[in-house]
Amino acid sequence: MPTHLFLQAGVGSFAGSIMGYFIEKMQQQAPTIIIVEPHKANCLFRSATINDGLPHSVGGDMSTLMAGLACGEPNITSWPMLRDHATCFISADDCLAANGMRLLAAPRPGTDEPFVSGESGAIGTGVLYALMTQPAYRELAESLRLNADAQVLLISTEGDTSPDVYEDIVWFGRNG
Repeated sequence: MPTHLFLQAGVGSFAGSIMGYFIEKMQQQAPTIIIVEPHKANCLFRSATINDGLPHSVGGDMSTLMAGLACGEPNITSWPMLRDHATCFISADDCLAANGMRLLAAPRPGTDEPFVSGESGAIGTGVLYALMTQPAYRELAESLRLNADAQVLLISTEGDTSPDVYEDIVWFGRNG
């Protein structure tokens, strides 16, 4: 069973349903749950940061590589579960999604098989990698108990939805 779940979110329906399953199944041993959203559409992150218990929408320009997550308005059914049970909400830059795609497409030899994931599906991988490798995130990683004993579950929710964009990101280094 996982000790940590990284769940990408747009409105929060996917994240809420997966979270609900693990909370019901594992109860007191439920994993640490990290919700990840794109910066420009981070309605759940903002709702958690405002911390008044209410869902808050994001308006304006929500352009992001993670188009499948560019929603800006929390699902009012999922929000209470996310609010009450998520350990952490992360607002992530597009470059982390792009890096996640590259990491999945070309893992280190002898580790994992290559895996095709689109931007929205790869954001958890990119965020996890940043948490584990960048000194700026060391304190957050430690507070989440991300260490050698962690069993992390990442779920990709999309494949290669745009071959041209996938090539630009994975082969040619596009970040946003």
